[in-house]
Amino acid sequence: MQKIKGTLIPIGGNEDKGFEDDEIHRLDYIEEGILAHVVEEAGGIDAKIVVIPTASSIPIEVGENYTTAFSTLGCKNIEVLNIRSIADAENTSVLKSVENANCVMFSGGNQSKISKYIGNTKLHKLLSNRYKNDSGFVIAGTSAGAMAMANEMIAGGSSTKAFKKGAVLMRKGLSLIPELIIDTHFIQRGRFGRISEAVAKFPNLIGIGLAEDTGMIIKNGEDCTIIGSGMSIVFDGGNLTHNNQKILQEGTPMTMANLTIHVLSNGDQYNIQKRKVKVLPIEAPFI
Repeated sequence: MQKIKGTLIPIGGNEDKGFEDDEIHRLDYIEEGILAHVVEEAGGIDAKIVVIPTASSIPIEVGENYTTAFSTLGCKNIEVLNIRSIADAENTSVLKSVENANCVMFSGGNQSKISKYIGNTKLHKLLSNRYKNDSGFVIAGTSAGAMAMANEMIAGGSSTKAFKKGAVLMRKGLSLIPELIIDTHFIQRGRFGRISEAVAKFPNLIGIGLAEDTGMIIKNGEDCTIIGSGMSIVFDGGNLTHNNQKILQEGTPMTMANLTIHVLSNGDQYNIQKRKVKVLPIEAPFI
């Protein structure tokens, strides 16, 4: 198995951008905020950061927000690529920008737009290749941008109808981290049942539910460290003793027994391959 050299940073959405007043954003933005971690992993304030707001319905505004957020952290080399079609994702100048980037940041919105316009294009292949082979290359994504990192991607589904077969809609993502299924805005939008059904469908995969202003730094394709002010919930279906998802009719309540769940927060670690948790001592500071 090839050792992954790049870094993934999936984020649960609504991350602190340095100008919000929301009480959940209680970490120091410059020193401890999620985007500060993104910049640090990309090599510091001299890194070239490319923002891709493909998932967003307001890409200009989103691009401007990230430009401001990264500028606040001291970054000066920021480019927004407004990719709205397959042709855009095959464009030579777009590919050159990504080839020269230290970090690519996918915005939130509709994750299906990312797979529709970028999946299986030259840009997708370039991102996958750089992630696998380039040390220090960072792919970050918030909300939709995080969910699209998976192969089995949650594309939608009702939280109120969760735990019934068919409540979650799945499509193919970019398959950057195929071992995971990622859901976002997890605590705020009550998506516990949604990801439970996704794990029931694919019990060999690990479900990750990211709260807002919360992310994971994933190194080597397996070593995860939690960052941000919220929680990351890990759903491990590897030890299920009962899972009737396959035999049920649509809309029928599901049964799952022995689903392993970990609730992790800032500084805690999780190894994807070993499925092992390492938590910080209670007195440890935020990172």
